[in-house]
Amino acid sequence: MKNAKPAGSKRTFYTTIAAVAVLGIALLAWLATRSGGNAYATLDPNLPPVKAEGYQLGNANAPVEILEFADFECPGCGSWATLQEPDVRAKLINTGQARFRFFDFPVTEAHRNSLTASLGAACASDQGKFWEMHDLLFQTQDQWSTQYTSNPRKVVNGLAERLSLDMSQFAQCMDSKKHQARIKAHADEAGRLGVNSTPSFVIGGKTYAGTRTVDEFAALIDPLLP
Repeated sequence: MKNAKPAGSKRTFYTTIAAVAVLGIALLAWLATRSGGNAYATLDPNLPPVKAEGYQLGNANAPVEILEFADFECPGCGSWATLQEPDVRAKLINTGQARFRFFDFPVTEAHRNSLTASLGAACASDQGKFWEMHDLLFQTQDQWSTQYTSNPRKVVNGLAERLSLDMSQFAQCMDSKKHQARIKAHADEAGRLGVNSTPSFVIGGKTYAGTRTVDEFAALIDPLLP
């Protein structure tokens, strides 16, 4: 018959496991809150108000406007942007039936890296490359989003280099958080229109939560066409 292990050794084993777990949690908390790389940026609530203009795509004189409110880190937004949006652009925006206006709505409580992405898109817009950065950010969510890195700025910088942006100008824009007020205005506009989830679309004054196919968008804008 084998001798039973002393109770004290079991207590020591479980105490060691608990201590390791506590240290692990503490390390994760430190990584999550460290300031390097503008990690986990949030909007300053005291920013001065500016006009919420969004980012327009398509003919400014198109008879119908589609507004999108989206979070760059939102998986549903990323799925729509990469799978359905190209068809919407090709069949509705590029044909002049509708124009499209994008408002970034970073839900920083859940998506802590989203604001860095929004700032990157705004800084790219200064150099005429908003939509190119928009597309790359959604295509590379699995590289810069919160669950993958605490330093999204490094990835966003790489995307800016891919777009051949002036990196000195881009860095200055990012470091100063130049466009925080613009992003806050977009989030405030979402609140004014009663948008509380991403992605959401506003067409003809009505809000539609969730993704839509190109055919579903066509059905929504058809009654509004002259």
